[in-house]
Amino acid sequence: MATTDVALHEASGRVELKRIVNDMSIQVGTVNGSGSQSSNTVLLRTIFQMGVPVSGKNLFPSNIAGLPTWYTIRANKDGYIARKKEIDFCVAMNPETAQQDVMSLAAGAAVLYDEPLNLSSLRNDLVFYSVPYDKLVAAVCAEAKLRKLVKNMIYVGVVAKLLELDMAEVEKAIRKQFATKAKAANLNMAAAQAGYDYAAANLVKRDPYYVQRMDKTKGKIIIDGNSAAALGCMFAGVTVVTWYPITPSSSLVETLIDYMKEYRIAPDGKATFAIVQAEDELAAIGMVIGAGWAGARAMTATAGPGISLMAEFTGLAYYTEIPAVVWDIQRVGPSTGLPTRTSQGDILSTAVLSHGDTKHILLIPCSVEECFSMAQDAFDLAEQFQTPVFVMSDLDLGM
Repeated sequence: MATTDVALHEASGRVELKRIVNDMSIQVGTVNGSGSQSSNTVLLRTIFQMGVPVSGKNLFPSNIAGLPTWYTIRANKDGYIARKKEIDFCVAMNPETAQQDVMSLAAGAAVLYDEPLNLSSLRNDLVFYSVPYDKLVAAVCAEAKLRKLVKNMIYVGVVAKLLELDMAEVEKAIRKQFATKAKAANLNMAAAQAGYDYAAANLVKRDPYYVQRMDKTKGKIIIDGNSAAALGCMFAGVTVVTWYPITPSSSLVETLIDYMKEYRIAPDGKATFAIVQAEDELAAIGMVIGAGWAGARAMTATAGPGISLMAEFTGLAYYTEIPAVVWDIQRVGPSTGLPTRTSQGDILSTAVLSHGDTKHILLIPCSVEECFSMAQDAFDLAEQFQTPVFVMSDLDLGM
């Protein structure tokens, strides 16, 4: 946690906290499937639009809707935006994990929580802010079914007031998030404004964390590794993509589909590409090899379990000298393993994947930027050496 300096006023004996500006880690604990991703993205984008270097990261178990998920936002004026262990500002929205989240905080952290949770009774060395979310969302959203989705946007407004975020930037972020859904944008903006107004009228700022406008994000975009990889593959001229969904690689091809539909449709309205969801990983790599044999720039994306299934076909491409590009977004463990945890454990096995004396080209990106550039390098190397090329990304970099 950033150090909180304490200044003692000699005359009054009053203790004041020194402002900590543009240097904080925010954690939002919510329930999977509650619509929290939209509100988290809005908060992240608001800080980014104010010119402050920032990153966002989901931490979620392999689960279905209804179980815990956490989102961490790291903002730092000097560009140090990798996740850190310490949390400075905790937004506790999940009753099942709220107490644990609070107990894990270092002294001096701020906690924003749902009023019925009564978290302020747990510790006396934290700054607590309580908000009656249910009451506020009921006044904003008439449809009961939508309230759990809109409820999260209220915390965005509260945080905006407490951290002094520009509400004009909040609205801009909301309009972007719901660009094709004007009604949803208006509803979520009303929720954010309700949270802001409540905080302005009822909450006294007692923590030291603030966000002030900078110019450190000019000319930059918010993008994750899988999206950058997809963009790089499109720029590389990929024309055939065959894949089978698997966490954490699925978003790479899903994003690529959107890019190709927008930028690779011919003037006559016909697609200049083919993207096929195969029945399994074996079929996916087989189609890639067939397309490569015919001269297409072809690729697939998978994770460790898929790589294992692709071993025999990879050997075929290696020995018959057929170019192919395979993205491995690495995760922990064999079989089902831990699909929502990161790893770099596939490198050795992939380097010699298949049966016999194979030695494959591996590209290992260390940044989102390299996910973009190495996508193009992979296709060039595959054609130059007439062989499969593997790009070894991972969950933390990819999504």
